[in-house]
Amino acid sequence: QVQLVESGGGSVQAGGSMRLSCAASGNSFSTYWMAWFRQAPGKEREGVANINRAGVTKYAESVKGRFTISKDGAKNTPYLQMNSLKPEDTAMYYCAARGPRVWLDLDAADYNYWGQGTQVTVSS
Repeated sequence: QVQLVESGGGSVQAGGSMRLSCAASGNSFSTYWMAWFRQAPGKEREGVANINRAGVTKYAESVKGRFTISKDGAKNTPYLQMNSLKPEDTAMYYCAARGPRVWLDLDAADYNYWGQGTQVTVSS
């Protein structure tokens, strides 16, 4: 019922910046919470940041101070502004969503809608 499509990935040098977008369609009730996750080869999927309709955000410790999650417009499109990128940020980045909850952590199992991902590669 919900479709998520990420865009904005690519290759960048360490220290550079990149902005990811997630276009969402379908039942807006199911996208109260939206999040960005990432997964590198051989690693578990890692929560990066999330945001709810009230604008409350949460960040993984590894990206605090460097990444910013935000929303824009009536479509509630989430963005991920990534600054001061490091080689360890290299991963496939996924957009995820879930319906209303009082609070939601950065646990992949809590999200039931996922995009196909966009690759981010940071060279040293």
